[in-house]
Amino acid sequence: MPRQYDQTSDGVATGLDRALFVAGGILSLWLAYLTLQEGIQPGWRMLLVVVFWAMVTYLVLPRIHRILTRIYVPDYFIGRTRTADGLLGDPVNLALLGEAEHLHAAMRAASWHLADELDFRTGWRIVVSSLRRRTYQTAPVSPLFLFQRRQDFAYEQEVAGNPNQRHHVRFWRCPDGWLLPGGTRVDWLAAGTYDTSVGLSLFTFQITHKIAEDVDVERDHIVDGLRATDPAVKLRVIEGFGAGYHARNGGGDRIRTDGHLPIVDLTGLASAHPDPPALPPAPRSTPPAQVLFALGVTAIRGLIYLLLAGLAFVGATEALATEVDPELAVLVPVLGVSLAGLAAIDLLLGAFLLARRNWARMTLSCLSLVNAAVVFVSRTMSNEHGRLGGDLVGLGLSVLVLLALSSEAARQYTHPRPRPGFSQRRSGRRSLVQGSDRYSDPGESPTAPSHAEQVDVRRRRDG
Repeated sequence: MPRQYDQTSDGVATGLDRALFVAGGILSLWLAYLTLQEGIQPGWRMLLVVVFWAMVTYLVLPRIHRILTRIYVPDYFIGRTRTADGLLGDPVNLALLGEAEHLHAAMRAASWHLADELDFRTGWRIVVSSLRRRTYQTAPVSPLFLFQRRQDFAYEQEVAGNPNQRHHVRFWRCPDGWLLPGGTRVDWLAAGTYDTSVGLSLFTFQITHKIAEDVDVERDHIVDGLRATDPAVKLRVIEGFGAGYHARNGGGDRIRTDGHLPIVDLTGLASAHPDPPALPPAPRSTPPAQVLFALGVTAIRGLIYLLLAGLAFVGATEALATEVDPELAVLVPVLGVSLAGLAAIDLLLGAFLLARRNWARMTLSCLSLVNAAVVFVSRTMSNEHGRLGGDLVGLGLSVLVLLALSSEAARQYTHPRPRPGFSQRRSGRRSLVQGSDRYSDPGESPTAPSHAEQVDVRRRRDG
């Protein structure tokens, strides 16, 4: 009985989360429109046009993409990574066999550098390094997602001391028991591309790195470097793993590939590199930026309520001493108690949010939605179409808090239970076509249907 209750509660929370996610996207679009309306006025308000661009680029378009891609982009493995906005990212163009220490040792031996974790400090450093053309050999890379999680780590090679141009590759550990389409087992999947410059994303207009179109060149560069480090490194290639295609990645850059998937076998390196490998940094336990922003706004609002409550109590004391209107003498303390209650609610919710309580995140999200909805309803019923003026700040903070707390990072922070992986949810679809893969080395395995043929079988089977 308790198990059934937990499942029902989780379903309700998931439905409410989705509703808040969509509501945040709609309200962000409305807020961007109001900001533009304020910004087209003469004077210093024209600076709000820059704010409008930032809102559309980093809030509105990513949220819209996230909503739409949940509908039309498959959630199972198709040989492509996903961006944080849900868009199709770089293609998976490399697979590996071996433990983590084999992989780290081989990459270091091939003169690759382990990329730093992306946070405020490293993000600011790469911005400064890019503008000043200063070397940053361990610059962070943006997160891409595979198996519903971001990369485990990434390696890079800077070109001519310029952080704008670099070879880089992201790695994901495959789930236990997971097989490639066709039945081949690998330990790691990777996506390698070459950054050519810094530019604007075609889909979100965010500042990002642009990549070279022919991703096979970068794939071969990685493979050749690994094979040159030690004769124990073995290679085989699955030909036609993904049909050769022309497409775009999440930043809108064109990509071209022949669809072959090299499998680099590092298991023979067990005793080839006795020195300890450079392990990736441990995941940080600090709250993500979205949660920190919501905590900051909630704490400041609670302190403001507390200050106003104190002023109300002081005013009530003075009113009683001077024998003013009795109704005012009663109203002011009631106002003070109400403000003190609001302050307590904000501060307590912030504390529980910091303690990773999912109900606190949901409550703050709903309160932010109510605050924004009150402004919307009041303007609609009073037929107001003009500028918001000072109310824009309060509305903006409510919408931003809703966007922050309905984000994937905030949900994972307060709801850290592992989501079902690909192998768990799709276990019955591991081997859509029986038989071995088609290898480039003759005599290694009998011929089996290509990945494109497997996709066709899946489509006919699913109707």
